[in-house]
Amino acid sequence: MMHATVARGEAIPAPDELVTAAARCWRAARDARAPVQQRLYMTLSPHDCGMLAPVFASLMALCEAALGRPIAVGGVMLSDDEHLLIGLLDGSKPRRACIDCADGVASALDCAICSTRIMMALTMGRPTGYPNHQLDPTRIRLTIPS
Repeated sequence: MMHATVARGEAIPAPDELVTAAARCWRAARDARAPVQQRLYMTLSPHDCGMLAPVFASLMALCEAALGRPIAVGGVMLSDDEHLLIGLLDGSKPRRACIDCADGVASALDCAICSTRIMMALTMGRPTGYPNHQLDPTRIRLTIPS
């Protein structure tokens, strides 16, 4: 039997740092009319989080649709929108209290928030570390229909 060693990427950043990096990459790609998922993948894959590219692409697009305006990103300091994204994902800012939008967009955004939380926990191989979100990826049970 042969075994191959798989090299780990760079250390996985804290969840807040990952969200901020994804948001800034997404904004830059959208502004440049570049392929968003490819750019996100290039940003996230060195941290073994490339699988999150479509997750963040969806979350960001739905968040922007719910806000009804382009998402603003910061420079040295986090923007209000970056704080909002982090809060939505860590549960400290419930979507209903922060974003007033049509029911269809709200429902889609709520699903994207939950999906992002789950995928971050699974991809990062540990709970996200958010105080209000203690998802243990080892306890997720998926049943695949036969």
